[in-house]
Amino acid sequence: MPTVRDVTLDLLRRLGMTHIFGNPGSTELPMFRDFPEDFSYILGLQEATVVGMADGFAQASRNAALVNLHSSAGVGHAMGNLFTAFKNQTPLVVTAGQQARSILPFEPFLHADRPTEFPRPFVKWACEPARAADVPRAIARAYHVAMTPPFGPTFVSVPVDDWDREGEAVEPRQIATANPGDPRALAQLVEALGRAERPVIILGAGVGRDGAWDAAIRLAEALRAPVHVAPFACRNAFPEDHPLFAGFLRASRKDIVETLAGHDVALVVGGPLNLYHTEASGPHIPDALDLWLVDDNPTVLSWAPSGSAILANSRIALDYLAERVHASSRAAPPARALFARPEGDAITDRLAMHRVAALRPTESVIVEEAPSSRDAMHDFLPIVRADGFYTTASGGLGYALPAAVGIAMARPDERVIALIGDGSAMYSIQALFTASRLSLPLSVLVINNRRYEALESFGRHFGLGKVEGTDLGGLDFCALAAGHGMAARRAETPEELDAALTWSFAAEKPTLVEIVVA
Repeated sequence: MPTVRDVTLDLLRRLGMTHIFGNPGSTELPMFRDFPEDFSYILGLQEATVVGMADGFAQASRNAALVNLHSSAGVGHAMGNLFTAFKNQTPLVVTAGQQARSILPFEPFLHADRPTEFPRPFVKWACEPARAADVPRAIARAYHVAMTPPFGPTFVSVPVDDWDREGEAVEPRQIATANPGDPRALAQLVEALGRAERPVIILGAGVGRDGAWDAAIRLAEALRAPVHVAPFACRNAFPEDHPLFAGFLRASRKDIVETLAGHDVALVVGGPLNLYHTEASGPHIPDALDLWLVDDNPTVLSWAPSGSAILANSRIALDYLAERVHASSRAAPPARALFARPEGDAITDRLAMHRVAALRPTESVIVEEAPSSRDAMHDFLPIVRADGFYTTASGGLGYALPAAVGIAMARPDERVIALIGDGSAMYSIQALFTASRLSLPLSVLVINNRRYEALESFGRHFGLGKVEGTDLGGLDFCALAAGHGMAARRAETPEELDAALTWSFAAEKPTLVEIVVA
């Protein structure tokens, strides 16, 4: 009779999940007995790094990825990036080892106490099957829950002795989950857009997740409406060199109200509009603004402070709208001004972003986690192609470097460029090992300003004269790269920067460039 392991691996093969991301422990080893040759075990040297790699791979491949963690300790290490995967709405199936069933009453060493509760609330569903034979069915359900919008991680705890027991076959199912939206509500939205004299569009990460790039362009051009990116969007949704692109909304009540003032109808698709980072008072939107929200996440729609909401897939909804609105003859809004090369003899983050934009390959993907340089990136490094940008939706650090490894695995014919702050890089530096081992076409660019500059900025916001614990002087990222088997160069002048970027972008193997900024 087939074992639980045999049945599970066959199920995973049929679901297209033949990459297993993990850092193995004793309670997981029987899963890998006679590991089949058509599967790949992707080794990460710390569990947060493992989840970040799986997150990037799942987003870029548009299929759930399988993560294998080690009991409570491994789940604990992974929680930061599990939180990010939940906020990113990334489909993951997370498994974790549990001690043998026969010794669980004695609280054995390395057992998981209340395993299904520990990863909550950052998983959509969690289970420790009642019988060994139920493990494959639990993993199948976890897959379908993860792949049902809003996407997200799920969790299955598996006792170590279950894998060698007799298994019960389970057939993968096809479940259609894309929500087309209420046709009556969408028809009302078409009417509202038709009446609008000064419409505006705000696009969030759901546009990227749902593959709605082209539909968003068609609708914006039909309406001749300016397009903004929603606050903290973790995916790109609109070409940033398009004449209708109007910039990035800040996570601030005041900025949102001021930016949307003068518009009569606002359409927000694929993410929240009123996402805030600091406390403030006052209105959430301008008076008399007719606000419409379209998203496939009912939680986001439920806490929105205002606006009419439609639960729908972004691509299907935008296609519907683009096909039905009448092309407008109104004058297009003024195009956003483009920024010239920054002047000066020293490297600044603004110059670094400008040079990356100038020298990057056409088919390249930016994965970013450099919070203090984000404004510079917005101004000097436009993202101009679909699925060309990824970052963390949670604000938690340690995501982008391993995510870039996973994205490079899923998109091996494209140059993946990881833009990482020096502080962010140290949260998951172990990802360099995996990138080096897999020989991925990855350029890791570390923006080294020798401090947690984002915290220094917030310190000024809160009126602190000095911010403790922000000095990062003394880190040597070239040495760290070499220690993980990766070639590296340091750039301290503009000339060295151009040479190092050119070298990195042409390399067949992963490389690191340490960019020392003023």
